[in-house]
Amino acid sequence: MTGNLSEQVPAVRYRATTPGGIGNVGPGLDVLGCAILGPRDEVTAEWFDAEGVTVLESGHPDLPADPARHTSAIAAAAVLEEARKLGVHFAGKGIALTVRKGLPLAGGQGGSAASAVAGAAAANGLLGSPLDTEALIRCSLAAETRVAGRHLDNIAPALLGGMVLVRSIDPLDIIRLPVPAGLRLVLAHPAQRLSTAAARRALPRTVELRVVTHQLAQVAAIVAACFSNDLALFGRALDDRIAEPARASLIPGFADAKRAALDAGALGASISGAGPTAFAIADDLHRAQSIAAAMHRAYAARGIACTTAVTEIDVNGTIVRAL
Repeated sequence: MTGNLSEQVPAVRYRATTPGGIGNVGPGLDVLGCAILGPRDEVTAEWFDAEGVTVLESGHPDLPADPARHTSAIAAAAVLEEARKLGVHFAGKGIALTVRKGLPLAGGQGGSAASAVAGAAAANGLLGSPLDTEALIRCSLAAETRVAGRHLDNIAPALLGGMVLVRSIDPLDIIRLPVPAGLRLVLAHPAQRLSTAAARRALPRTVELRVVTHQLAQVAAIVAACFSNDLALFGRALDDRIAEPARASLIPGFADAKRAALDAGALGASISGAGPTAFAIADDLHRAQSIAAAMHRAYAARGIACTTAVTEIDVNGTIVRAL
């Protein structure tokens, strides 16, 4: 997206909508992620008569309107800075953002990353799209690093769609993986919140070599399953022996829900991102619906309210349009 940058400044509002996702995808801590069909975060950017980035609506009463603390605004500010370096003309002193949260807060569905990506993409659209995909990822990463940690397993699929492998952040190297045909996802979101910071504190500081070896094999197996269209292998490889054991105790009812999912025919199940959402995979819509019901019953038996959804991988990622 290049050209005469000084002339590419649309004087309209731009809106970006971004999907949530599943981070880690079982054993792929910080390196595997996928976007999911369903609720999206939405950010609208417009020119504003104040310097920098202003948050008109934060999207949720529990989210700050302070632009230094909201991921959409942090990412949008990074976009403005990169655009200035490119010599882009601004049609106003700054920009204002209106955020609509479709994704749960601290729910393990990539909500902070989705807001960051939507903020970056909306701001980029307003400026005439001077930044390329890699620059948008880095601007979004600046926001995610501030609030959740320096990882791309939610940011990359939120922007690009599909399933991705993050081989490296420095230098940036992201590989899009084929989505196995027939893959159905079941999400079970208990009425709990678990911050990414708390979930990361629970991770072990040292890991035995045999566990590392096992984890490497599972990540490789998931990549192989994507390219060979082998959902059974995909399910077997959802065997996380690092993050899941460390975080399971932070998510009351998860162990029972996972067991219920497997008993109902799930090919595999694990924690979505940092949690508390759990996910399971299936190769058939009817079976996926049965798995969702089984997971719901498992949480209910523990007296925990839970919402479930049967969905698929979102291959489109972030969508930007002028208003």
